[in-house]
Amino acid sequence: MPKRAVTSPPTPRRRPVPRERSAAPEKLVNRRWTPPDVFKPLIISVLEEAGGELEADELFVELELLAEDRLRPADSETTPGGELRWQYAARRARVALIDEGVMTKTRPGVWQLARPDRP
Repeated sequence: MPKRAVTSPPTPRRRPVPRERSAAPEKLVNRRWTPPDVFKPLIISVLEEAGGELEADELFVELELLAEDRLRPADSETTPGGELRWQYAARRARVALIDEGVMTKTRPGVWQLARPDRP
């Protein structure tokens, strides 16, 4: 009868102990374009001044005047779809304001503040 080789159980591998991350200061993000959050209060301001609603083209004219000191050089570039980057950011801000209930989406091409007196 052949003898069986006696093997010892494999030794477990040491797993690396995850190091705790130190509370490093957050890095400032250097953006090329103005983020949508910058446009939110400006959009509200333009719409309040216009009585609560405005055609999109008129709103963009007023918004550009109001935001001109905040716009970055790359904001005048176009997106792959051909829209100015700052206008794209403003449209994203509008979507966020609609989601927050500050604006309503009623008619195409019209930006409108939500009215609390309406359901």
